[in-house]
Amino acid sequence: MGDLPLNINIQEPRWDQSTFLGRARHFFTVTDPRNLLLSGKQLEASRNIVQNYRAGVVTPGLTEDQLWRAKYVYDSAFHPDTGEKVVLIGRMSAQVPMNMTITGCMLTFYRKTPTMVFWQWVNQSFNAIVNYSNRSGDAPITVQQLGTAYVSATTGAVATALGLKSLTKHLPPLVGRFVPFAAVAAANCINIPLMRQRELQVGIPVTDEAGQRLGHSVTAAKQGIFQVVVSRIGMAIPAMAIPPVIMNTLEKKDFLKVKNSPFSCSAPEGLPVLFCCSSIHVTRLEPELRAQIQAQNPSIDVVYYNKGL
Repeated sequence: MGDLPLNINIQEPRWDQSTFLGRARHFFTVTDPRNLLLSGKQLEASRNIVQNYRAGVVTPGLTEDQLWRAKYVYDSAFHPDTGEKVVLIGRMSAQVPMNMTITGCMLTFYRKTPTMVFWQWVNQSFNAIVNYSNRSGDAPITVQQLGTAYVSATTGAVATALGLKSLTKHLPPLVGRFVPFAAVAAANCINIPLMRQRELQVGIPVTDEAGQRLGHSVTAAKQGIFQVVVSRIGMAIPAMAIPPVIMNTLEKKDFLKVKNSPFSCSAPEGLPVLFCCSSIHVTRLEPELRAQIQAQNPSIDVVYYNKGL
């Protein structure tokens, strides 16, 4: 069997992203929790396969299925721009189990202030790790910036939760169940822009369709961060806005009518924001960058960027 050809485009997903099935197969492969069980040696082997292939070197005996498997293992554990290995709980493959666990606990232990504060803190700590690990671009971020983002988001989430909890004391129980969702939504509006403030200062890389860098854009960074904030809030709706209605209904039934029942349910979240590639029309870019791109290649109308997770 001969070596693999070098024309397989592993810059793009394996499956057609214009179809629902193609997107579903791509997302489920990237977020496969089993990737968390892979050893450091296996991750490095996958990275070597991908980097060698991109450099025009095919590992002897490598099949196309093995190449795609290595590509998805690599994508699940390494940052797309910096190439650094992402901390375990910040990886895409950790999103579903981590979010299900934390969301379930926030929805379950919202009645008492200490437990509510604790789980909001856990959630924002996890979000801080995810936002940093899956930021767009390769611009460095200082410890002070990380600390400011973390403290601000955690404080915002806890303050929102406490404020709403006090306001809902005399309202129907169903209203109180939405306090965790409101706190998470508010924290996302704080955490993500602050954790990625460096991108708003220096911009993020924009590329052509072939992946060649054309420059850095603050405009693209603003658009990408806004998209992520909206996506994060929308992503939380199935897990944090629908279960409260279901549980409120079930707890009125005889078979689940237990005083101060601590049980809740959680739906998996983490898929809607995983398609990180986004685009922007050249005319919307900064004048200097727009002029630079048009001078180099007047035929380019749209550029692409990694908006982050």
